[in-house]
Amino acid sequence: MDCNRRHLLCGLGGLAVGGAVAGLVAPALAAPQAAPAPGERFAQVGGEFGWQPHKLNADECAPVAYEGYWHKGYACGYGTFYGIVGMMGEQYGAPYSQFPFTMLEANKAGVSGWGTICGALYGAAAAFALFWGRKDRDAMVSELFRWYETTKLPIYDPGDAAQGVKGPIPSNASDSVLCHISVSKWCYEHKMEESSKERSERCGRITADVTKKAIEIINAKIEKGKDWKGAFPKQQSVAYCGECHASGKQADIQKGKMDCTPCHSGNEHLMNKFKDHP
Repeated sequence: MDCNRRHLLCGLGGLAVGGAVAGLVAPALAAPQAAPAPGERFAQVGGEFGWQPHKLNADECAPVAYEGYWHKGYACGYGTFYGIVGMMGEQYGAPYSQFPFTMLEANKAGVSGWGTICGALYGAAAAFALFWGRKDRDAMVSELFRWYETTKLPIYDPGDAAQGVKGPIPSNASDSVLCHISVSKWCYEHKMEESSKERSERCGRITADVTKKAIEIINAKIEKGKDWKGAFPKQQSVAYCGECHASGKQADIQKGKMDCTPCHSGNEHLMNKFKDHP
């Protein structure tokens, strides 16, 4: 790892002190501010979603995301976000290089170990949100998440740069964007322990895979603008369940776009495990 990248990966991503940046580097040095004027409380410097996106080389960024996953144990959300925004910082400088990247470490293991959304997916969605509002971003997120649900991962192989386990490791389709299901299903199908080096390596490689796919989406969005459309259709289970449970239907109780099957298929793993458990 070159000196420049090591500097950016650490701390606040190599912030330069001075001007508007000083508040990010050392908040204690910032002068007290007057209360915002009416209607200005939520105003942002540069406007909402005001950062300019840049095309990136996905093949160059994937190894950086993998490296970021292992950096100080900051894991998936950090690795993916740095693989996108950090690489813009390495190539274009401020404001991308000024982001406090360590904030994304909170997404480790599905947000501080809670097994909710896959941290790599959140890191990518957060990167999208720096540049696009929800009218454009929602379709980008749906494309990435549906790809994740249905694609056998990991694909990426770091070769001799592997930091957990070298060589091929098994892959599968998670059918879910939730860390809990994604990891548990992979461990169950391949007879691996969650605490194993193989599982850590799997998530590191998936961090690279998600980064690569997210950059492909970003590049396509930059190129086609409002004409960009995703390729992955709504899941069959979501369409089926939505016939009764979507907004405006007779049982309007469902919220979300994730595949319904993992949690509502009635398989043996979803039975009452708290009753008569051995």
